Amino acid sequence: MDIHSDFVISRADGRPMYMQIIEQIKQHIALGDWPPGMELPSIRQLAVALRISVITVKRAYFELERDGVIATQHGKGSVVASANVGPQLWDEELSSHLAHAVRLGALLGLSDDQLTERLRAAADQLAQELS
Repeated sequence: MDIHSDFVISRADGRPMYMQIIEQIKQHIALGDWPPGMELPSIRQLAVALRISVITVKRAYFELERDGVIATQHGKGSVVASANVGPQLWDEELSSHLAHAVRLGALLGLSDDQLTERLRAAADQLAQELS
């Protein structure tokens, strides 16, 4: 698998590039695409592949390591941290999606009850699809 092709960095995105890298790495880990122990590209390799500054990738890796998402050993590189990080990332991903849904609901003028009903309907739909 070419891990470099898993990244999409947009200069037009309002977020800093290091945040885009962090978000995408967390998403791949949360979804189980990148299992614990999987090696990440070196900071230099990823910077070259994405055509961005080494400093940008270094900051992303630093933040991920600080949050316990990846583990880095000097001279050996970085790997996805232990399996117990997954549930934490799923929770963060859910919170992010719920916050986004609340913002969209507000833009649509939905009340809290209407938004709750939409969430219940989506959950019911998923339950039917899975059964």
